[in-house]
Amino acid sequence: MASRLKQTLVWSRKAGNGSAKQDPYMRLGIRTAISALVLTSIVVSAVGVHLLWWRTAHQVSQTLANTINDQIVSAVGDELQSVTTEARSSMMSVRTLLAEKVFDPRDAGKREVVFRSQLLSQPTISWVAFGWPDGSYFAGHKLGNNVIEMLEIAPDRNMRINRYEFVGNDLRLKASWFEETDYSVTEQEWFRVAKETNDEYWSTLTTHPRGEALAAAFSAPVAIDGKPAGVVAIIIELTRVSNFLSQLTVGKSAGAFILERDGKVVASPDPDASELVALKTDHPLFPVAVDAIRNAGSAYEPGEGQPFNTMVTRDGKAYQAVITPISFPGWSLVTVVPESEFLGPVQMTIRNLLIGLAVLIVFAGLLSAWLAQRLIAAPLIKVVNEIRHIERFDLDKVQRHPSRLSEIGNLSGAIGDMAQGLAAFRKYIPADLVRRLISDGNGARLGGAVRPMSVMFIDLAGFTGMSERLGDRIIPLLSRYFDSVSVQIQNQNGTIDKFIGDAVMAFWGAPSPNPDHAVDCCRAALACRRAVEEAGLIDDHGERVKIRIGINSGDMLVGNIGSEVRLNYTVIGDAVNIASRLESTNKAYGSTIIIGPETRRLAGKSIMVRELDRLAVYGRAGGLQIYELLGLADEFDAKPDWVATYEAGLAAFRARDFTAAIGAFENVLKIRSDDTASSAMIERCRQQLENPAGEDWDGTTVARTK
Repeated sequence: MASRLKQTLVWSRKAGNGSAKQDPYMRLGIRTAISALVLTSIVVSAVGVHLLWWRTAHQVSQTLANTINDQIVSAVGDELQSVTTEARSSMMSVRTLLAEKVFDPRDAGKREVVFRSQLLSQPTISWVAFGWPDGSYFAGHKLGNNVIEMLEIAPDRNMRINRYEFVGNDLRLKASWFEETDYSVTEQEWFRVAKETNDEYWSTLTTHPRGEALAAAFSAPVAIDGKPAGVVAIIIELTRVSNFLSQLTVGKSAGAFILERDGKVVASPDPDASELVALKTDHPLFPVAVDAIRNAGSAYEPGEGQPFNTMVTRDGKAYQAVITPISFPGWSLVTVVPESEFLGPVQMTIRNLLIGLAVLIVFAGLLSAWLAQRLIAAPLIKVVNEIRHIERFDLDKVQRHPSRLSEIGNLSGAIGDMAQGLAAFRKYIPADLVRRLISDGNGARLGGAVRPMSVMFIDLAGFTGMSERLGDRIIPLLSRYFDSVSVQIQNQNGTIDKFIGDAVMAFWGAPSPNPDHAVDCCRAALACRRAVEEAGLIDDHGERVKIRIGINSGDMLVGNIGSEVRLNYTVIGDAVNIASRLESTNKAYGSTIIIGPETRRLAGKSIMVRELDRLAVYGRAGGLQIYELLGLADEFDAKPDWVATYEAGLAAFRARDFTAAIGAFENVLKIRSDDTASSAMIERCRQQLENPAGEDWDGTTVARTK
């Protein structure tokens, strides 16, 4: 090492002497030049940062606040426009039906149908109401998304209520009752003003026949045959707007509120808000929004239609607030953004920069000398580090490092170009899988290792005929099916191997070892079955799509399988072939999930199963026990009676007591009339009674097809 360092120093001196003869200006020394540049840069940067950082921070703050506010105002404006459009649409429909005498407003049956249809067709409206001059009142009221109440108030203040609830997709009458009420429609502002002005009228209200709730009402008079008949009102409870506000993305921790001029709340972000849930004002930024609009005073005028920016300090924290008038008179949208959300990183960066500059000024001479000495070594170290990033497939961390030495600069550029080229492959190869393979030492080469694992095959029942009938229309159905099962497999630590037509192949236990691979695989299969059922997939005949699943565990070869040209990280082996056969075996037994004996052994008491049969799968001579996976053990208090009865019949079948076996299987059918496995076993028992097998018969069923 010493001799190599000595040679390097000698070479450096020779190179320096040679270059000095050619260019006398280099005698100043590179360390002196770098030191001067570093000191100058530090001093200029320090002065510039001190002068400009507050101004820059303020501009950044204002720009970000304005940008966020513009986005929120636009979204809220669109939502309110949608609300008013739906209200006007419903109003036009009801008024037209009444004016054209399509139904008589006193006809309770037709009236309920019309009002219910409006509530169902317009998601944002909460009430459709009609008031008569004599004080009679009729309304439909939406309670959340599943309940509608129809209210009728007679002039004597006796109120009848019909409650409708969804049963499946049908709205059915669930209850009907009478109760006394103090509500008078003729005393309501929306009724009085619309009747007196004989024109449409927007207003706010809190009083309803069934309680208090802040709402906006759009009312208009109705005339039949040229004579005033009453007033129709479309009412939107503002909890619907609160629900919408909760869905807005307002920075990381900001909030948007709709307030009246005096600070009273109209809408506050609440994801649970509906007609059933009262308006909440527990948002942490709500008091800041109220302070902002109240402190604005006369400086903010909603009628002018111009946004107003203000700074609010509360509990020692600063907030940027923007108050913007919106389409409803007297309402304002208040957007509150904590200043720390966007100024915090700026302040921290500048603070660290100032500290760093102070340190650099003190040690500028030493630093400049170090830079000169490391002019070659430092860039090379950085380039080597970028190569390490590529080695670990951390391509996003690769950076380009310019250098005064063209060779080092070119090398850094070439490494950056290589990283960009490799990054394109991440669209085809999962980066996390590549990293795990590299950490396992397998790399991208042929070969693998034998591991105890579990493998699962999923298939759509009747897919061949379905695809022939649907053609390319099968693609959306397949996509939803693949989405449903893929999520469940990944949630249970599974690795998706491939999609083959409608089939999904996944395995557990690799690349990362998993001692609970059998239990996780079973849990994933049950989750896939449940997910497909909940997805409500329907085929072209209107029938629910069903899946079949085969699971098996055992030693499998896992690794890079293929050729030198194309590799696939997958599993192969006899245990994998058996899992594939078990998937199709579901057809014969009418089951959804069949597992092999090793999976049953490994999962143990964690699962509930029914032993179906001893089966020699297609292409395999020996028989093996197969089981129907019913669920996780903690889902059952005890083994179901029909399972015990079936297994007793199976034991009698293997003992050649076919009459007793038939009796047991028939008892299962009394409990589960559609149990295909029991029906199949009864048929086999009768065949044995008619044509007894030889002495070497052991009760094994031989599969004749895949």
